[in-house]
Amino acid sequence: MSSPTASSAPRAAPAPRAAPAPRAAPAPRAAPASSAGFVAASYREHERFLWAVSYRLTGSAADADDIVQETFVRALEHPPARTDEPVRPWLTRVALNLGRDALRRRKRRAYDGPWLPSPIEAEPEPPSFEIPGKDGTEGRYDLLESASFAFLIALEALTPQQRAVLLLRDVFDYSVQETADALGLSEASVKTTHHRARRALEPYDRERCRPSPELVERSGAALMRFLQTLATQDVAAIEALLSEGVRVVNDANGEYKAARRIVVGPNRVARLFIGLLRWEGNGDFRHEIRLINGLPAIVIERTPGLPGAAPRYVLRCDVDARGRITEIHTVLASHKLTAVRPLAP
Repeated sequence: MSSPTASSAPRAAPAPRAAPAPRAAPAPRAAPASSAGFVAASYREHERFLWAVSYRLTGSAADADDIVQETFVRALEHPPARTDEPVRPWLTRVALNLGRDALRRRKRRAYDGPWLPSPIEAEPEPPSFEIPGKDGTEGRYDLLESASFAFLIALEALTPQQRAVLLLRDVFDYSVQETADALGLSEASVKTTHHRARRALEPYDRERCRPSPELVERSGAALMRFLQTLATQDVAAIEALLSEGVRVVNDANGEYKAARRIVVGPNRVARLFIGLLRWEGNGDFRHEIRLINGLPAIVIERTPGLPGAAPRYVLRCDVDARGRITEIHTVLASHKLTAVRPLAP
């Protein structure tokens, strides 16, 4: 863990079909289009939407990359029966099936230490995903909130199916029927699953994280104060910036040296970071504050690499209404940083 001094905050449903006439010939199947051309056109139009759904479903940028790639591989090898009809529902169904499979595999595997979502850098403008027949794409949770660390961590309390239903219904504003079609469920099952998912998210809903401009400013200021105070190695001064129940969560997945258990309490947190600072020494640190998952975070790189120390990581924090830090997240595992740009040379 380094302690660079940050100089500035970042800126902020179909109608019933009529019965056919007697002895009428069946409607001909649409002529198949060129598979390569069809997939290329579909990729350009739908790739961002599928990635957004897959990332929110898995909390992993690398998994989202794999899911989108595999979705279009399947479209190339086994395209939908009718390529003259909207293809997004078919692509979404494939991606959601792959995403739920990825979640189930992850649940079965042991993870070394706490799990955190993959950091992703905020886009300069909100994504403009269009869903045919809708005025917008956002429901109970908007696109930025649904990509926040707080929301993605809250989703970990849900089953893969609950996550998929809640995202389609409450983020991407799918109807019950559209959600049932996308997931291969009955409408009754969608309603039941949605109710259970919302109930599981009640703790999050009581203290929702909406990355507003005010929260961006408050979080950035708290992060900079923490880094500046850490440089002094003054335990009492660091403690004053932290809430009584402050927690530190590190995700290194056993790849680098990091606390494998959640550290709780101002004194323990302050001494943890001072100890890490002394252990890492005065190496060549470079850093940059960026908007990560909608809120300020610091991207840190260190050269030369100290044995056991991550050469690159992301540190972010959550704050309360008074600007005190309530949680610090450090993402060190290299496979979690695929969507974060390296620092410029």
